[in-house]
Amino acid sequence: MASPRLETFCCPNRDAATEFVINFQPVFFGAICIGSAGLSLIFSVLQILPKRRAYRRLGQYPLPKPASSSRILFIISVCDILGCAGIIVRSSIWLGLPNLISKISVASDTDLWPEAFCVGSAMWIQLFFSASFWWTFCYAVDVFLVVKRSAGISTIVLYHMITWGLAILLCVEGVAMLYYPSISNCEEGLQHAIPHYVTTYAPMVLVLVVNPVLFSRTVSAVTSLLKGRQGIYTENERRLGTEIKIRFFKIMLVFFICWLPNIINETLLFYLEMQPDVRASSLKNIRNTALITWFIMGILNPMQAFLNTLAFHGWTGFDVDLSLERRRELAWDSASTSIPAAGGYNPVVGSTLLYQSHVQEAKKNATANGQQHSDAISVLSEGNGLRQDDTNSPVYQGW
Repeated sequence: MASPRLETFCCPNRDAATEFVINFQPVFFGAICIGSAGLSLIFSVLQILPKRRAYRRLGQYPLPKPASSSRILFIISVCDILGCAGIIVRSSIWLGLPNLISKISVASDTDLWPEAFCVGSAMWIQLFFSASFWWTFCYAVDVFLVVKRSAGISTIVLYHMITWGLAILLCVEGVAMLYYPSISNCEEGLQHAIPHYVTTYAPMVLVLVVNPVLFSRTVSAVTSLLKGRQGIYTENERRLGTEIKIRFFKIMLVFFICWLPNIINETLLFYLEMQPDVRASSLKNIRNTALITWFIMGILNPMQAFLNTLAFHGWTGFDVDLSLERRRELAWDSASTSIPAAGGYNPVVGSTLLYQSHVQEAKKNATANGQQHSDAISVLSEGNGLRQDDTNSPVYQGW
């Protein structure tokens, strides 16, 4: 799971609320984390691997260059997978070497390895899940700008600078404030811990609050584009708009399910910290609720990796194609032909995606057919698994 409480646990003089939740059934909790993260990692990797059936459908057509939105979705999956890997390693060490973990609580111990592992594993998990949050935010910004500007491919380099720069900066700053003046002698009280919690939850809250607004405005803009294309709103265009709306809804639903328990749990633990006695009988219900949400976090936080791939691409199946020669052949065809692709399969993402071959080519075709915004619609429809007959709609002309 990804919680700032795990970084707080690395301090020997940790607060009573953190001590309470982390020391409650640690073996069972570690096993849950390993099981959830392991399943999520396996199925996520399976989801993004190339599939044979997609190559069969592709046939002799070349591979187009993926739009920025498809790259962002793939990067989000990679960040989630790396976060799951960190959870598996950390929980495995906690279960396999309990003596190493118990030394973290000893303030006078001179062995730095327990604390180094505790801090390193916690920062690894926080960094990649925080990067996942920033990339999710950038995805919402990207699709909104594509529709508003009708610019087929946005600047992916700028997104890399924003996401990784902010993720690393906030992670380092929060941890530095938490472990001041040293890991073995952290300052006590909430004042030094609050910056760490803010830097951890800021990108999460940003996605929860801003992304629904951006997605809603994007859907409204798409609907206007579809209606204004020829002055009519056909069944195919209505279906495309509905599928785009459902896709955005699934992305936000996964995010809310996986991370809302963290906010609830943190609120309860902060309330417990402010009480003179965490184990008072009057706080029993709050303690039980905090423990329940703590275990829910251990299950749902790692599952974001797999659930995100379902929201992005749907279930892509088990028919994995690991043939390097086949993919080289397709890549060679893509590099050696000048015919623009009408659609293709991205072997990185691992699902049947609909791309336009080039922004300028799409704009020329769109202009010839009286359709100025085909590039924007095609970017949003990536990975939706649209049926072949949908491509007969005027929406898809000029791809």
